[in-house]
Amino acid sequence: MPRVRSNPDNPFDRHVLHHEPGLAPAAVLRVHADASRNVLTQNHSPDIGFDFTVNPYRGCYHGCAYCYARPTHEQLGLGAGTDFERQLMVKPQAPALLRKAFLSPRWKGELVLFSGVTDCYQPLEAEHRLTRGCLEVCWAFRNPVGIVTKAPLIERDLDLLASLHQVTHLSVSISIPVWDPDRARAVEPYVALPERRMRTVERLAAAGLDVGINVAPFLPGLTERDLDTLLHRAADAGATRAWTTMLRLPGSVKEVFASRLRERLPLTAEKTLARIRDARSGGLNDPRFHSRFRGTGPYADSVARMFRGLVKKHGLDGP
Repeated sequence: MPRVRSNPDNPFDRHVLHHEPGLAPAAVLRVHADASRNVLTQNHSPDIGFDFTVNPYRGCYHGCAYCYARPTHEQLGLGAGTDFERQLMVKPQAPALLRKAFLSPRWKGELVLFSGVTDCYQPLEAEHRLTRGCLEVCWAFRNPVGIVTKAPLIERDLDLLASLHQVTHLSVSISIPVWDPDRARAVEPYVALPERRMRTVERLAAAGLDVGINVAPFLPGLTERDLDTLLHRAADAGATRAWTTMLRLPGSVKEVFASRLRERLPLTAEKTLARIRDARSGGLNDPRFHSRFRGTGPYADSVARMFRGLVKKHGLDGP
C-alpha cells in the first residue's frame, strides 16, 4: 500500500520534482471544496450505454491501481498516484446543482449513472452524504438511476434505494474484478474485500433491488483464476447479470499499475503485463472506440468466450 506521496510525472507541469529515496513526504489526506457549477456530465462515447453521469467527488480514496480516472487529477495540477488517492475534492453543491439541471426545460428524464469516474460511495460519502442528497433529488423527480460502486456503504441508503425502485428504474452494479482476497488487496488497497462486497450484493437483492456484478476491469492473469467461483457466488447472492471490460491503462495509469503490481505481486507482474499487451496490440492501452473496452487478438477473444460461457452457465445473462 502506498504510504508516501508518489506520483508519475505530470505532463501538464513545466517542472518535475524527484525525491531522494526515503525522503518523499507522507501522503496525507486532504479534502478540498470543488466549486464546479455543473454536476451533470454528458458522455459522448459510443462504447458506453449511458449518456449522463453524476460524480459528487474527484479523486478516490479506494486507490485502485488500475483506475482509468487517475489522469484527470493531472488536469488539476496534481498527480495521478497518491495525489489521486489522498488529495480529494468534494462538490458540496452537488444536490442543488442536480436539481437545477432537472428543472431545465432541456432535461428529458434520461438515466443518470452514479458515478462514471470515481466511486460515489467512497469513504468521504459517510460524512458528506452528497450521493444520498443527489439520489434524493432523483427520487423527487422520479428520474431513472444506475449506480456502480465497490463500497458496502451503499447499504446505508437501502431505504432510499427501495423508494427509488418503487417510482422509477433503478439498477445497481457492484464491482468485483478479483475474487482472491490477497490479489484484490494488492491492486485495490483500500476497498472492502471481495467477500464483503458480495454480502452487499446479497443485501441489495434481498431488498428486492435489481443488482448485478461488474467484473471490471478484467485483469489478465488475476481475474480469470477464480472467475467461475466469483460468478457462482454472485448468482447465489441474487445478482441477475454480469458484465466485464478488458483492462486498459491510459496515460500515467501505466506507471501506477505496473509499479504497484511489481511491488505487491512480483511473481505474476510480468505475466499480467504481457497478457495486457496481448490484448492491446502490443501496448498497455487502446483508446480507439469499439475496441478499447473489449481488446483485440486471441487472448481477448478467449476471455470474451470464457466470460460469455460462464455468465450463461450461472444464469447471469439478464438484461
